[in-house]
This record gives sequence, C-alpha cells and structure tokens, in this order.
Amino acid sequence: MTSPSPKSPKSPKSPLAGVTGAICFVLVVGGASGLLHEWLGWIHFMGFVRFLAPDGYEIYSYIVMIALGLAVGAAGDALTRRGRA
Repeated sequence: MTSPSPKSPKSPKSPLAGVTGAICFVLVVGGASGLLHEWLGWIHFMGFVRFLAPDGYEIYSYIVMIALGLAVGAAGDALTRRGRA
C-alpha cells in the first residue's frame, strides 16, 4: 500500500509578489536585451527600455537595470516568504 502524501497548505500568492515578479522580469530581460543590442547589434526584445537609458550611458544603464531587477525580485521573494512564516 502506498501512504497518502502529505499535502502542504497552499497559501494564496500575494498581489505584491506578482507585481515584483513582473517588475523583476521586465528589468532583467530588458537590461539583458539592451546589453545584447549594444554589444552584438541584435534586435531589441524589449525596445521600450531604451527610453530609460540616457545617451552615452546605455551600457551602464542596462547593467543597473539588471541589478535593480534582481534586487526587486529578491525583495519580493523575501516579503512572500516572510508572509508565509
């Protein structure tokens, strides 16, 4: 016989977790897309992020976008974990 698997209680996902996840995705993917465009000349996947980068500082801006996206994602994950505990 197989024993029934214990079901973990599913806590509903916070709306804040969804928002921070979306912001994290946009910043990280947009920044990486911008770097690829600057370095390799590839097409912009998320072209609207070029309006966030000042002229002459594109590479630095895209690196900051990636770092900020990772920080927002980590903060959202920490808030979600703190809410479950």
